[in-house]
Amino acid sequence: MATVNERLLDESIAHALYLSRYSAGTAKKMVKLLNDSDKELSARLLVALEDADADSLTVQRLNTLLRDVRKFNSQAVEHVFSALGDDLRDYASYEAQYQYDLLSHLLPDIVTERYPLTGLSPHQVYAAAMARPFQGRLLSEWADNIADDRMTRINNAVRLGYLNGDTTEQIVRKIRGSRARQYKDGIIESGRRNVMAVVKTAVGHMAAVARDDFASANDSVIKGKRWVSTLDLRTTPGCIIRDGREYTVDNKPVGHHIPWLQGPGRLHFCCRSVYTFITKTFREMGIDIDEIPEATRASMDGPVPASTTYVEWIQRQSPERQKKVLGVIRAKLLRDGGIKPDEFFTDRGEWMTLEEMKETDYQAFADAGVA
Repeated sequence: MATVNERLLDESIAHALYLSRYSAGTAKKMVKLLNDSDKELSARLLVALEDADADSLTVQRLNTLLRDVRKFNSQAVEHVFSALGDDLRDYASYEAQYQYDLLSHLLPDIVTERYPLTGLSPHQVYAAAMARPFQGRLLSEWADNIADDRMTRINNAVRLGYLNGDTTEQIVRKIRGSRARQYKDGIIESGRRNVMAVVKTAVGHMAAVARDDFASANDSVIKGKRWVSTLDLRTTPGCIIRDGREYTVDNKPVGHHIPWLQGPGRLHFCCRSVYTFITKTFREMGIDIDEIPEATRASMDGPVPASTTYVEWIQRQSPERQKKVLGVIRAKLLRDGGIKPDEFFTDRGEWMTLEEMKETDYQAFADAGVA
């Protein structure tokens, strides 16, 4: 029978995978909102530069000409982060309930009867996350930073364009990018990348705050945290060294000297690490183990599970969970085709397409009956 800590580890890894997908989807949604405003931004830029005289264009004059563009740019970014705030409120509600439901389901009744779990309200989680910085800034400050950075790049591109003798249309095209390249070659493409990074990190930050505050509110049964990193070719050195390390509820190292810093999900931009709770033993909770059935006793007093990799984890999951994580065909290849989980990824840590996989290991498709 798996212990509570072993089951917590399994569920935390699964939750981290779903969290990664959710954050990526949310980031794409926010970038689309920003993209939707770029056409209007370009139109306003064309109008603003109609009367510009390249020979007498001063910094003050350029700032005056771009006043309307600057205002619209700020509104566009503000709209994106307002929509993100709505999504984060919904996510805070889900995450707070998930942490409560997970531990409620796994803990024996004798524990929850003695130590009823304390849940968190969505408002508590959201307000706490908004009041705590990640990567050095509050979420509201990141919005201002992105708007300012986009405008600075636009300003510099206009000045450089006139110095090079470009037409207004050429300048605007360089700023927005070309349609043929899906506007990814424009000056403001960096703003989209920044939004992607900030949104993914904001979701991870919200999840971390929910876990942190839930652990603190329930330290009668939770004695620590265990860092769980997503181990693949994109894992950063900071997450690799912390994987499997234990910390107290208030983030002090246990048996090592590697600092917690900002913690999983916030150690760096787009951090995919999470952590799992470490529950107390019956004896640590002051519960008389002599009166507890052996199976129940083992569920709480078993050892903290050893460090596990993604490959080891996915191989021991049920077929249903493998399908959810990998997709139907990849899950079948894993079970019946002899393909190892790490063979689903390219050297850059990205999913290989099914066609790419066929080229590298066609026999596995035949063995699994999906060729």
